[in-house]
Amino acid sequence: MPRAAPSRIFAPLTLSSRERVFVLTGAGISAESGIRTFRDAGGLWEQYRFEEVASPEGWAAHPEVVWRFYGQRRAQAAGCAPNAAHAALAALERTLGDRLFLCTQNVDDLHEKAGSVRVCHMHGELFRSRCETCARQPFEDRVAHARIPRCECGARLRPHIVWFGEVPLAMGAIAKALEACDVFVTIGSSGAVYPAAGFVAAVRGRARTIYLGPEIPDNADAFDECRLGPATEAVPGLFTV
Repeated sequence: MPRAAPSRIFAPLTLSSRERVFVLTGAGISAESGIRTFRDAGGLWEQYRFEEVASPEGWAAHPEVVWRFYGQRRAQAAGCAPNAAHAALAALERTLGDRLFLCTQNVDDLHEKAGSVRVCHMHGELFRSRCETCARQPFEDRVAHARIPRCECGARLRPHIVWFGEVPLAMGAIAKALEACDVFVTIGSSGAVYPAAGFVAAVRGRARTIYLGPEIPDNADAFDECRLGPATEAVPGLFTV
């Protein structure tokens, strides 16, 4: 088990001018901005079974329920603002440029609101929709539609979300970034959802691996360090360049 202690007792991570950093963010970073999560008491899973609202089978059986669920998520997330952790990662991107690969399991747009421009949304994006049939590219859609809208081709639109049983997005780019990174940091992810939970194992032994979050993750043994604490306290000042 790696050492686990409040993040304030750890020194900043010093980066050389050539080191590449892979940052994976999970629900914990957005929860501090008020985004409702699935795992917490009072979270979204208490109102819905994931099979109903986050699977291709649920979409096939009850598309209206699924669309209403994501409409509620859009309405709730629209009023949330990025926090100090999002801002710190945006500032890090401005310093490192393409030496930072920011990958998120979150579907909200708080990283972008904070100023990050190179965000890999492996689980899709809440404020985008796509056609379930044609090759039309996913497009921005911030409306909490009361009914399922239609594509220009006549088919139904669906949320641009990776559901359970579907392959996450940009796995090729993610694999290349993992292979190239010198430092791997997970922020606020439970370590329970794969394939993201396995990223740290892929780099262990050749990259520094650090976890930041409010509680020890399920995959804690794969990290060199677990720095416990709120992301808003742990991420600002994490790196010196």
